[in-house]
Amino acid sequence: MNRKRKSRLYLALFLVVAVGGTTAALMLALDENINMFYAPDAVASGEAPTGRVIRAGGMVEEGSVVRASDSLDVSFVLSDRAGSQFSVSYAGILPDLFREGQGIIVEGQLTADGIFAAHEVLAKHDENYMSPELLEMADESGQDRQREINFGS
Repeated sequence: MNRKRKSRLYLALFLVVAVGGTTAALMLALDENINMFYAPDAVASGEAPTGRVIRAGGMVEEGSVVRASDSLDVSFVLSDRAGSQFSVSYAGILPDLFREGQGIIVEGQLTADGIFAAHEVLAKHDENYMSPELLEMADESGQDRQREINFGS
């Protein structure tokens, strides 16, 4: 093999290795930073992974909010209003817009015993917004859609 072909072969191999390494590093970084969204039926049925940071959403069940008297710990139940529900525990200050009967999204980890340990609670940002997943759940459950969009207004 002459010198020119050898140098082209080395350059091509270097480019293939560099592109492959960059792609692998990018995929690894993206995989670590993706937070998948799970509906209450997926969490309740065990489809959601345990021990990994995920997002889950649903409607806060009426009468399910229990606040600790000596700390900021709170627990509540999220539901899709079609029979699927799961418990959430959270230690911190809840958003001002958090209420029973409202659609919220929680971010955290699902524990081995099936309780969602949230480290962030996201509530609606105005009276007309509902995430597409929560809106679809409300439509499927046959609930009064206007009440769900206005959240009891």
